[in-house]
Amino acid sequence: MALAGIHMSPIPSLTYTRELFGERILRSVTANTRQDGIDLLREAAAIPIKPRTVRFPLSEANQALQALKAGSFQGAAVLTI
Repeated sequence: MALAGIHMSPIPSLTYTRELFGERILRSVTANTRQDGIDLLREAAAIPIKPRTVRFPLSEANQALQALKAGSFQGAAVLTI
């Protein structure tokens, strides 16, 4: 799983063993400034970016993973609560 985002407020710390369930690799990049985020959002609005997503209810997370593995769709799976 990859998670990318621009945070405009402090990011709470993680308890890695609890939140990441034994993941082996964790990479974090914090080299972006608030202005970088503003500039990126301005560019994204001008392009416009058209993400491809397929929504799955959280209860169907296993089906979402299976569909991703099988290449059943292009884009990103989004779990909804």
